[in-house]
Amino acid sequence: MPRRFPIRAKLTVGALAPLFVAFFICSLTGLYIIDAKITSQAQEKVRTDLNSAREAYRNELHHINELLELTADNPFAAISISSGNRPSISSLLTPLLHKKHLDILTAVDKEGRVLFRAHNPARFGDTPVNTYFIDQALRGKTVTGTTVLSPEQLAAEKDELTAQARIDVVTTPHSRPRQSSVERAGMVMVSAAPVLDSAGRVAGALYCAELLNNNNDLVDKIKDTVYEGVKFKGQDVGTATLFLGDTRIATNVHASNGRRAIGTQLSAEVYNRVILENRKWVGRAFVVNDWYLTAYEPIVGLRGEVIGSLYVGMLEKQYSALKNNVNTILVVVLFISSLIGLAVSGVIGTHLATPIKELEQLTRRVTLGERNLHIDVRSADELGDLAGGFNQMTRALAHRESEITMLNRSLEQKVLKRTAQLEEKNALLLETQADLAKAEKLADLGVIAAGVAHEINNPLAVIRGNIEFLEMCLPPDHANREEVGIISQQVERIAKIVGNLQVFARQKKLHQGQVNIHDLLDGILGQIGHQVPMDAIAVVREYASDLAMIRGDGDQLRQVFTNLILNAVQAMGGKGVLTLATKGVAPLDGCEVSISDTGPGIGPGQLKKIFTPFFTTKDTGSGLGLSISYGIIKDHGGDIKVSSVEGKGTTFKVTIP
Repeated sequence: MPRRFPIRAKLTVGALAPLFVAFFICSLTGLYIIDAKITSQAQEKVRTDLNSAREAYRNELHHINELLELTADNPFAAISISSGNRPSISSLLTPLLHKKHLDILTAVDKEGRVLFRAHNPARFGDTPVNTYFIDQALRGKTVTGTTVLSPEQLAAEKDELTAQARIDVVTTPHSRPRQSSVERAGMVMVSAAPVLDSAGRVAGALYCAELLNNNNDLVDKIKDTVYEGVKFKGQDVGTATLFLGDTRIATNVHASNGRRAIGTQLSAEVYNRVILENRKWVGRAFVVNDWYLTAYEPIVGLRGEVIGSLYVGMLEKQYSALKNNVNTILVVVLFISSLIGLAVSGVIGTHLATPIKELEQLTRRVTLGERNLHIDVRSADELGDLAGGFNQMTRALAHRESEITMLNRSLEQKVLKRTAQLEEKNALLLETQADLAKAEKLADLGVIAAGVAHEINNPLAVIRGNIEFLEMCLPPDHANREEVGIISQQVERIAKIVGNLQVFARQKKLHQGQVNIHDLLDGILGQIGHQVPMDAIAVVREYASDLAMIRGDGDQLRQVFTNLILNAVQAMGGKGVLTLATKGVAPLDGCEVSISDTGPGIGPGQLKKIFTPFFTTKDTGSGLGLSISYGIIKDHGGDIKVSSVEGKGTTFKVTIP
C-alpha cells in the first residue's frame, strides 16, 4: 500500500518550490528593471532639463532684443541719432539701463562711428572693428545672438569688462591641452537694431550686450527654475554651466574648495563632440569632483560658428542611493512575502479539502459576472465560516456594484459641472492677463509719449512765436502771407498732437465730482453738429430712468464720449442710426453706456488693434483718440469694450463704477 501524504504536506511542498523559484527570478528581474528604468529616466530628465535651459537662454536673448527694439523704434531715437545730439541720446538710453542690467549699450551713426556709450560716455567718435552685428544693423537688419568680443573691444565699451572677462584656466585630467592659461575674451549676449528715420532710411544703430564671463545670474536662474533648489545630503542635485570654447566661464558647479569651478575645462571627448562636431552630448561624466548625468549643447555664434556650449547635469549619487533603497525594499518585500506565503500554505493545507473545488468553481462564476451565488454551509468550523463569508461576499458585491454604478453617474455629473466652472475661471484668467499686458504696454508707451511731448513743446513754442512775428511783419497783400498762414495751421496741428500725447501719458489728474451721464451725453449731441453734419443721422436714446449720478472727472468723460460719438458718426458717412443706451451696473451704483452705429463695421484684424496708440483707419488724425479714451476709463476704475459685425455696425460699451 503506497504511503499516504496529507493534503497539508502536499500543499506546503507544492507552494515551496514555485515560491522560491519565483523569489529568485523576481529578484533578478526586478533589480535589472529598476536599475535600467531609473537610469533611463534620469538620462531622459537630463535631456529634458537641457531643453528647459535652452529656453531660459533664449528667453534672456529675446528680452534683451525686445528692450532694444522698443528703444530703436522710438521716433525720438532717429531724431537724436541723425542730429548727433549726445545729451538726447543719453536721455533715451538711460531708462533702458534701469530696466535691464546691460554691460554694453551704445549708439552709432549711419557711418558706424560711436555717438554715445552709456558706460563710457567720454569715449566716442571711433569706429568699432570686427563687429558683424553693427554691420548687419546698419544694413537694416536686427541681429540677436551670442558672440565673442576681444579684450580690446570690451575695454572700449567699459574698462571694468576686461577684468570681469579674465578667467584663469585650471587644467583638469581629462581636458585637452591649450596654449594659454588665461582666457581674456568675453562671450556676450548681444542685440543690434537699426534706427530708421521718418523716410525709412537707416539713420544709425543701437546695440547692447550682457557679458557672461563670471556672470552667474543666468546659470543660477536655470538651476533654480529647472531643479528648484533640490539638494541631496547638503549638495545641489542640479547644476548648469556656460562654456566659452572649453573653459567654464559661468557655473554653479563647485570645486573641492567650495568655490565655483570657473576656469575648469571641458573634457577632450565632450569638446570634440560638442565644439568640433556641433552635436549634443548626453551621458554619464565626471564633472570637476563628482559623477553627474550630463547633457551638453553647442552655443552657436552670429555667423553660425560654435563658440561654446550650454551644460546641465544632475548628481548621479542621488539616483544610486534611490536604486539601492528600491532594491533593498524589493528584496525585503519578496522575503517577507515568501514567509507569509509559507505560513498561508500551511494554514490552507490544514483546513482545505473537499469544499475547495466547489469554492473555486463558484469563485470562477463570480469572476465571469454572476451574482447572488450561494454555497451550503456543511460544517461549524473554519470552512463553514469561509462558506458563510463567501455567501455574504456575493451579496455585498452585488450591493456594492449597484452603489458604484450610481456613484459613477453622480461623479460624471459633478465632473461635468466642475469642468464647466474651471473653463469659466480659465477664460476669466486669460481675459485678466490680456488686460494686464495691455496696461503694461500702454504705461511704457505713456512714458515715451511724455518724453516726446516735452521735447517737442520747446522748439514748437519758438516756431509759433516766429510765425506770429512774420504774420505781424508781412502786409495783408504780401505774396507769401498765404504760405505763412499754412505754416501757422500746421504748427497748431502739431500742438494739438502734442496735447494728445500729454493726455495719453496721464499728465492730467482726475478732478472728481458728481456727473449726470444723461446730461453729459445730451450736451455732446447738442454740440457735435458743429463738427460733423447730423442732418441724415437718426439719434435713438435708450436711457435708464433710474440711473444714479456717478463720481468722476466730467471734462475727461466728456472727451471720451465725444470721441466715441464722433467716431460713430464719421463711420456712418453722415447717414445712419446712432443709438445711445444706459443702464445701472452693480456693485457701487455704476453705469454702462453703449454707443452703437450702423456703419460698415470693423474687421477682426483691425478690432484687435483698435486701442493701440497711433493706430488709425482714417486719412487724418493721430490715432490716439481711442487709446486716450481707454486710459481715461481705466483711470476711473472702469472698462471699455468693443464689438463689431462687418456690414452691420459697431458697439462700444463703457462701464464706470
